Amino acid sequence: MNEIFELGRDALRGIENRLGMSRRDYLQFCATLAVTMGLPKGADAAVAKAIESAKRPSVIWLHFQECTGCSESLLRAEHPTLEKLILDVISLDYHETLMAAAGHQAEAARKDAMAANKGKYVLVVEGAIPVKDNGIYCKIGGHNAIDMLKECAADAAAVIAIGSCASWGGMPSSGGNPTGASSVADVLGKPVVTIPGCPPNPYNFLATVVHFLTFGKLPDVDHLGRPKFAYSRLIHEHCERRAHFDAGRFAMEFGDAGHRQGYCLYKLGCKGPETYGNCSTLGFGDAGENNWPVGCGHPCIGCIEKDVGFTKPIHQVATVINIVPPQQYPRIVEESGKGASFASAAALAALAGAAAGAAVMLTRNLGLSHQAEEAERAKAGSQATEKSEV
Repeated sequence: MNEIFELGRDALRGIENRLGMSRRDYLQFCATLAVTMGLPKGADAAVAKAIESAKRPSVIWLHFQECTGCSESLLRAEHPTLEKLILDVISLDYHETLMAAAGHQAEAARKDAMAANKGKYVLVVEGAIPVKDNGIYCKIGGHNAIDMLKECAADAAAVIAIGSCASWGGMPSSGGNPTGASSVADVLGKPVVTIPGCPPNPYNFLATVVHFLTFGKLPDVDHLGRPKFAYSRLIHEHCERRAHFDAGRFAMEFGDAGHRQGYCLYKLGCKGPETYGNCSTLGFGDAGENNWPVGCGHPCIGCIEKDVGFTKPIHQVATVINIVPPQQYPRIVEESGKGASFASAAALAALAGAAAGAAVMLTRNLGLSHQAEEAERAKAGSQATEKSEV
């Protein structure tokens, strides 16, 4: 923290004016980003210095086959807000939805930004790239998505695929994939950083960019290119309903007693047990920690995972990766019964008496049967002896 205050009060005051945040909120924001990325103690100082002093990275943001949901999610970020993000943390030089320019002016702005920041800009791609029929299903400014992607990626310092469509094809690639919708990595033929989700949490993207800004490199990723700080654990592992799963308390249908009481949604098709993400620990849109599907009472659909989201039916039971629940768990809380009435006690006593009487008769009959068998056996033996003597 001492390194942060070495920036001086004037610098911190300047940050306060730029970002519209108090110094306390700014330092908390830096610490939160550091924790989100899993950085060691003291890294918040490096984050603070980078945001204050480092040159804002130029960002070229491309749109292809998508619904703009990823950008919409970014619009709802509050710490910092979008205008502070694109004007003070990064330099968003090309974004078809957010930029004021249009048509030839927009394309000229893209080329100018690429030329001025050659080898230094960050390329962000939202949406899948259709490759069927030579890419005729998506064109921008007279160029198809394949050519435009390759042109922009050629001199980029880093390439980030945001959203499930750009990460692995997403919705456009489902249902037979009529346009040949493909991921950014497949089209470029090389690994890229992927931030899947439909949409992904904007802070996963922000933390990735700030990591690049702070350390000059992108964060560690898994074998699918996903930042480990956000996609290293199953949603099921840190879901607020996990205790109900372990105790065998499941909602069996929407609106039943279990659903109203917040029971586990596994049997309604929740894909949390086979989906890696931090959705349950990082609320969307700063609207509270319950602002994610399971928190709102709907099963996770696994939109982050290629072979789950938009592939498996929403209500199909998930394949649990780390533990498979049996069909029935013993309950940890049983319903309390009521005391027996006199009449029910009398009836029970009568039944018990009848059962006891039946047991006595059975024993007696077994005994008589045994005696009869012994007598028959003795009689047969004597008859055999008489015949042998004759």
